[in-house]
Amino acid sequence: MRFQTLRFAFAVFLIGAPILPSSAQVANPELEACRSTGLIALRERNPSIKDVSFDVDGMTVAKANTKVENTLVKTIVIGDAYLERGKQDTRRTFLCLIGEKGKVLLTFFTDK
Repeated sequence: MRFQTLRFAFAVFLIGAPILPSSAQVANPELEACRSTGLIALRERNPSIKDVSFDVDGMTVAKANTKVENTLVKTIVIGDAYLERGKQDTRRTFLCLIGEKGKVLLTFFTDK
């Protein structure tokens, strides 16, 4: 009987304990949507671009409730992005606008 009570208490502890995944495992869906959409747009203009990475620590992800004409903008992402071209990375400022249902409305990379 005592063993069952202990086992029940342990199970309640496990169920009630918060599960905190490591930050490396958690991908911000807004950042990933902006990264993947931006990469597609960049590759259309310059196929030599292999990948895009963000300076996540310096990235700003801001909730918004605004419109561009009749289109709702729900999230604005801005920060530094690194374009990988072979062995060379180029730093660019990056802007991304996200609308309803997580739809990427605009990705913009500065030229330099």
